[in-house]
Amino acid sequence: MKPILDESLPIFQQIAQMVRNDIVEGELKEEEKVPSENELSNFYNINRATVRKGLQTLVDEEIIYKKRGIGMFVMEGAKTKLLNERKKEYKKEFIVPLLDEAKRLGMNVETVIDLIKEEEKE
Repeated sequence: MKPILDESLPIFQQIAQMVRNDIVEGELKEEEKVPSENELSNFYNINRATVRKGLQTLVDEEIIYKKRGIGMFVMEGAKTKLLNERKKEYKKEFIVPLLDEAKRLGMNVETVIDLIKEEEKE
């Protein structure tokens, strides 16, 4: 977890996003214990109920699960699920607008790919 809390989103959403990022980046592995509410609230100096709400969001999304009296754990398949969701969002947010603008400019897909490859070399 990285201590980056700001005003951009509600704190509980930022906590959930940090856990998602840790799963995607491999810092939290499937079936591994997630930091506890107490650990997170102490680390970020925030209310435990806020942390609970962030973790509950992930439970509702079936990214983590509770073991009563033990803690929260990363669900099997969570990383794949998150990667698939992010790829869909990436396509929607970046690829579709990129191709729409390319069409407006009279560029075909091959030209766009060539520009990307050219940029990657720099």
